[in-house]
Formats: sequence, C-alpha cells, structure tokens
Amino acid sequence: MTNIPHVVILGGGFGGLSAANELRNSLQSSQVKITVIDKKDWFMVGFAKLWIINGTRTFENSIGSLNELSKKEIDFIKDEILSINLKNKNVKTKSQNISFDFLIISMGAVLAPQKIPGLQENGFNLYDHKQLSKIHDRLEKMKSGKIAITIMGMPYKCPPAPFEASLLIDSMLRKRGIRDSVQIDFYSPAPITLPAAGPEVSKQILEMVNSEKIVFHNSSKIKSVESKKLIFENSEADFDLLLAIPPHIAPKVIYDSGLAKEPGFIPIDRDCKTPFENIFAVGDVTSLTVAENMAVPKAGIFAEGEGITVAKNIISKIQSKEESILFDGKGGCFIESGRDTASVIEVDMFSNPKPSTSLTEATSDNLSKKVEFEKERMSKWL
Repeated sequence: MTNIPHVVILGGGFGGLSAANELRNSLQSSQVKITVIDKKDWFMVGFAKLWIINGTRTFENSIGSLNELSKKEIDFIKDEILSINLKNKNVKTKSQNISFDFLIISMGAVLAPQKIPGLQENGFNLYDHKQLSKIHDRLEKMKSGKIAITIMGMPYKCPPAPFEASLLIDSMLRKRGIRDSVQIDFYSPAPITLPAAGPEVSKQILEMVNSEKIVFHNSSKIKSVESKKLIFENSEADFDLLLAIPPHIAPKVIYDSGLAKEPGFIPIDRDCKTPFENIFAVGDVTSLTVAENMAVPKAGIFAEGEGITVAKNIISKIQSKEESILFDGKGGCFIESGRDTASVIEVDMFSNPKPSTSLTEATSDNLSKKVEFEKERMSKWL
C-alpha cells in the first residue's frame, strides 16, 4: 500500500477549518489524511464577541466544538504547538511529534497587551473572550462617565469591529436611558477610520459613529496607560472605562522557526506559499501586501478564501494535476449599526488599478445575513 499523504493544519479558525473541509469534501480518507491541531477545542465566529458584550449572547452559545471534526474523518488534536521543523517536515506538540507531507499554518494573530505599559492593570481587552462578560457587567453598572475605545496597534483583526463595538455600546446605553451622561471617545493611531478600506468608506464610517455622538480621535499613538489616563505620543486623555484593541503579533513558534521576523507576520503572495516546499500559510498569521502599501485585512472571510485556495492547490498536487489557483482577494465584513441594522463593507483587494471597497446601506436584511453567515459556517465546518 502506498503512503497516504498527510496534511497537517495548525489552527482551527476560519483558515484551518475551510481548508480541512475543502480537502475532505474533495478527497476520501483513503486519499488524504487530515489533522487539525489547536490549543483550544472550540471555534467561534469573532463577531459573536460583540453580542456577548451587549448581552444578547453567551459564550457557550457562540462556540462550536472542534471535536466534531472526527465525524468527517478529520483528526483533531487539542495540544500546544511547540516547534515547527520546516526541513524535516514535522511539528512538535507538548505530547507528540507529528510528521506531515503538507503543512497549512493558520494559527492566527496573538493579542499582546503586555506591549503597552499599564494596559493590563488599567483597561479591558475588547478581543479577549475571557473578558467579555466582565465588560458587559461594567457597562450595565455604568451610570455616567467616559468610555475610551482605543486601537493600540496596526494591523489588528477584523478592522470594522471596534467601530461596531462603539455603536453597540451606544445602543446599550441608549436603551438604559443614560447615553447622555456617558461620553464615548474612539482613539486610533491611523489618520482615518479604516485605512484598509480607503478614504471613501472611512468617511462613511466616520459619519456613522459621529451621528451617534461618538468622537473619533485620529493619529493617536498610544505610549502607555495609567489609572484612568491614556498617554499618547502627543497628548493625554482620561477615561473611566477603557476598552482596548491591543497590538497583535504572530505566535512565538512562528518567530522561532524563522517564518517571520518579530513583531511581523509570515509574508505570502496570492498562492499562500512559504519559501519551503509544501508549506503554506493563511489568514491572520500572514501578511499579504497589495498595491500602495496596503495589505489584505486580517478578517475571517479572507482567511477562509486563502484556506480554500491552498486546499485546492494541495488537491491538484495529490492528484498530480498541473493547475493551480491564486487567492482572489474578495470578501465582505459586516458592520452593525446598533439600530437593528447592518451594512456590508465589500472588498476586492486585487481589482485594477487599486483595491476597491464599498459600503452598502444599513438594512435589517444585512443583519439577518450576518446571523446567517455565522450559522452557515458552524454547520458547514463542524
């Protein structure tokens, strides 16, 4: 019997799950062995975090179990990845050594609040699932004061999410009848709201937050956080509640293996290949530069597209076919308004002559589509 090629996938997020499912839907278990490794055994669509903050969801109701993968003859190992040996083609976890023929690295970005002095003692991490219910409780108890939502590093995951958070928090406070007693300030190191979406969409998002009396402060580069005080490079600001989007870095094992230099990400092209044969990287752990110093945003929809691209190319190789495809760079992100509607930011990163983005109007239909998007991924992948 010939050896069955082994595809090992590091990470059970959008990129990893889309790749694993694409492979298994095209090839039977006699044609390819698939193993997904992740240190947690659950998957969650990132935007559900905002629903936990505003109290319409619980964590338990927002996750799917990665152990369900075994039903599809996809092996799942819950373990921590300690090292990746690119030359000898094996991955070392805490409990075992796993050799591979193909490797897909989709480990995501790591939140690094420790990079901002004083942040962990004085603020909340808006993206940390362990802090969501605490944030919810603080918002529920608040009667007056200042909320600061602060982006502390670029690039960060799901670019519209912090703006959505500000709109949903505005809505929570409005429903409690205390919105007029609370000031919401939004600080970003960027000159415009969403650099990845370009000036036009950025202006529309600015208008969206301004219309709810949320004040956007651009070019605010954070240095440190003190008790109830933000210290920026050129100014200071006070707050009663700080919700931060901390800097993002790649997992340590990526730097150790030499795939990326700190504090950056794995550089890829549209084929998602690394310089090492049959080793690919997708999603938030990567940096895919487009025209004019723009990079593909760190968002699940792009990780999904890259995961499918890589899976199709691995299938071609296993079937000894010549053809290969490139990631198309198309995707969309929802942005909820806090008024039971949502807009969609539609993106085509590789349109000529430059990336194109547009923002649809806010409708209740788009909000239903957002809920459907999550349901669909959960049922299709797990």
